[in-house]
Amino acid sequence: MMRRFENKVAFITGGNSGIGKAVAILIAREGAKVMIVDIKENAAALEEVRKEGGEVRFFKCDVSKPEEMEQAVNETVKAFGSLDIALNNAGIVDASPIHEKSIEEWQRVININLSGIFYGLKYQIAQMRNQATGGAIVNMGSIMSQVAEQGISAYVSSKHGLVGLTKVAALENATNNIRVNAIGPGYIETPLLLDNSAGGNDYRAYMESKHAMKRLGKPEEIAKAFLFLASDDASFCTGAYLPVDGGYLIQ
Repeated sequence: MMRRFENKVAFITGGNSGIGKAVAILIAREGAKVMIVDIKENAAALEEVRKEGGEVRFFKCDVSKPEEMEQAVNETVKAFGSLDIALNNAGIVDASPIHEKSIEEWQRVININLSGIFYGLKYQIAQMRNQATGGAIVNMGSIMSQVAEQGISAYVSSKHGLVGLTKVAALENATNNIRVNAIGPGYIETPLLLDNSAGGNDYRAYMESKHAMKRLGKPEEIAKAFLFLASDDASFCTGAYLPVDGGYLIQ
């Protein structure tokens, strides 16, 4: 039986760990060739993807630099011949109230989390428009695309902006066989969350309590939602924001 992503080429930013790595592993298992794009190489992560039988390559890239994103897309096409699926996933978080936040911290988060998404879309869409097959793009939002928390104004702003950007990209490409959607994860067991959880077990219990399901999500649960949006199963779905949040937003 043919696998869902047989002979497809997937481009994943922030693919070294967490949700990005989970996506790379699952989509390779489904037959895709994978380009992992990240700020530094992680040989162990690449090997995990290879073990799934997938052909995987790595490209070192700072997503906040447009020339590097353009090169990443070009190198993907050079290596694999096309670009069929993209996950714009790389992101960071800030941690200070607005009146204390440095201009540098604000700009760094916005440059990676929002401008980096724009740069990805710009070059991914340009490539997909040149292909008869089109493509599917998913941007990694957050529950913070819909609500807010104190201390992370740059993160919240970037994730709200990401949804608007996703909708515009979907509108502009709806008749070009290019679908663009966003996922809104709740709090997930990833390095981005756990590295910022200085409160230890008490912090984890607090974060779990904020979800209706009273637990954190797993990277694989977000990856499976991505596979749906990237596949032909979602062929009539574009411009959507899909919460995958354990019931965080319904409370």
